[in-house]
Amino acid sequence: MSEQSPRQEFSGLRMGKPFGIPVYVSWTWFIVAAFITLMFGPRVRQMLPELDSTVAYAVAFVFAVLLYVSVLLHELAHSVLAKWYGLPVRRITLYLLGGVSEIEKEPPTPGKEFMVAAAGPALSLGLAGLGLALNTYVINDGGIPEVLIWQLWVSNLIVGVFNLLPGLPLDGGRMLRAGVWKVTRNPGSGTIVAAWGGRVLAVLLVVFPLATALAGGQEFMFTDLVWPLVLASFIWMGATQSLRVAKIRAKIPQVNARALARRAIPVSAETPLAEALRQAGEGRAGAMVVVDHEGKPVAIVNESAVQATPEHRRPWVNVASLAKTLEPTMVLAAGLTGEPLIDAMRAAPGSEYLLVEDNGEIYGVLATADVNRVFSGV
Repeated sequence: MSEQSPRQEFSGLRMGKPFGIPVYVSWTWFIVAAFITLMFGPRVRQMLPELDSTVAYAVAFVFAVLLYVSVLLHELAHSVLAKWYGLPVRRITLYLLGGVSEIEKEPPTPGKEFMVAAAGPALSLGLAGLGLALNTYVINDGGIPEVLIWQLWVSNLIVGVFNLLPGLPLDGGRMLRAGVWKVTRNPGSGTIVAAWGGRVLAVLLVVFPLATALAGGQEFMFTDLVWPLVLASFIWMGATQSLRVAKIRAKIPQVNARALARRAIPVSAETPLAEALRQAGEGRAGAMVVVDHEGKPVAIVNESAVQATPEHRRPWVNVASLAKTLEPTMVLAAGLTGEPLIDAMRAAPGSEYLLVEDNGEIYGVLATADVNRVFSGV
């Protein structure tokens, strides 16, 4: 399973950097490897009765490793094509339920979205076809290699077909999103349709096996629902996250630096906080910018630091001690709106930004808190 993922913190093992893409393995992989080894070991012993238990379980562990190599190749197919299209790929992570490619920007067209999404299942199905061919024409002597290849091509077939199901966060959901985007010319509409498709899939994953067992009069154990419930939970949460992202993206055009800016007053570094606040109140300003003796802005007084300063100390604290030095990345053009503004803020995370006109004149201060309020309730 793969999906486009947001930036997130991660703890795990770095395994290498194929094609310039860092690959990490989550600690949860070892849980899955142990599970596969324990479950597949008896199956190997059944298929190859001449093996003792230790060798059978060793073969099962090799299968677990090769299966995740297949998952890695699936994710590399997504990521390499994304890089070829000029999209930054932060990393690939192999974890409990498969893998995830962290592609940091959406493809600019529905056609590229479709191709990036389809690359993974195509690679998995290609591996399945190759394994079938090897089992049929080359390696069919009934030994360990045949058992491994047979299990791998069947697993890749399942992974490829499952990922083609039309619902986010699966690859098939991204392909559906691309199709709706192409028809409606609105990527947000595509996300909503594909995310609801994912929610329907999540429900069907639980309802279908239960209904099949009941309709056939078979005894149904709750343990039979464990794996469907795990997969359904993953898909439901991914689809819900996609809906949330769609709502956020719908509000991005409303983010306008000029409209959200606070009027700022210039103050010298030595100005007592109490006096600076008095001047700001008289000027109906919501921010204070520290300027040097030439009137050039050098720092922004931090709002949270001001609020944390007790009122009785404000006459004795100068604004410079509560200000953050202006880095070049913290100075933004006042005319920025929408995605370019969000990208500029993401490139240099901070609590306040100085907005300037094209001629360098100070327009005001943009507070991150004010931008976040645009997305409140999403």
